[in-house]
Amino acid sequence: MAKGDIWPTVHAERRALAADLGTLSDDQWGTTTLCPDWTVRDVVAHMTATAKISGARFFPKLLASGFSLTKMQAKDIAVERGADPADALARFEAQVTSTLHPPGPLDTWLGEVVIHAEDIRRPLGIAHAYPTEAVVRVLDFYKGSNLVIGAKRRVGGLTLLATDVDWSHGEGPEVVGPALSLLMAMTGRRQALAELTGDGVSVLGERP
Repeated sequence: MAKGDIWPTVHAERRALAADLGTLSDDQWGTTTLCPDWTVRDVVAHMTATAKISGARFFPKLLASGFSLTKMQAKDIAVERGADPADALARFEAQVTSTLHPPGPLDTWLGEVVIHAEDIRRPLGIAHAYPTEAVVRVLDFYKGSNLVIGAKRRVGGLTLLATDVDWSHGEGPEVVGPALSLLMAMTGRRQALAELTGDGVSVLGERP
């Protein structure tokens, strides 16, 4: 995957998620995701909204929300949830090939599609094989970034060691497990801690 060429992977992962979403019942769309305040429908709506925001539109929208990212996201979710789950899915599918995004490093948007898709799939028991290169690239991005998620601070002083790919990071007590599980834990998804082993797991679990 070339440095700037995230979009084919982003688009493919959006399509794969849309296919999974198309199999859900209306009740399943109300399932709480790994983002505890958001249902499946809310996360999908958030992803739709993000794919519709250009850099030029981001700051006016943020200003209109009192410079609160949380308020801006809530407004966008309220719109993109649509009239019902079918409408929410149609709105998401319409943005599958979008390359628009808010300001920020490109790898943020690769991370968003992998992490938020997994936020949705795990509570629903849906397995998905994400491209290894994409997962590693997102791991490499978040290990050095505190943007919004605070991953760099969360894993500071720990050794992260993937068991299914040649990837490691840091020094200190070990956190060992599949690359995707490391990524989810690194970005604050505590449910992934049960899939990890090592003396550093308890340390990681105590960090916000």
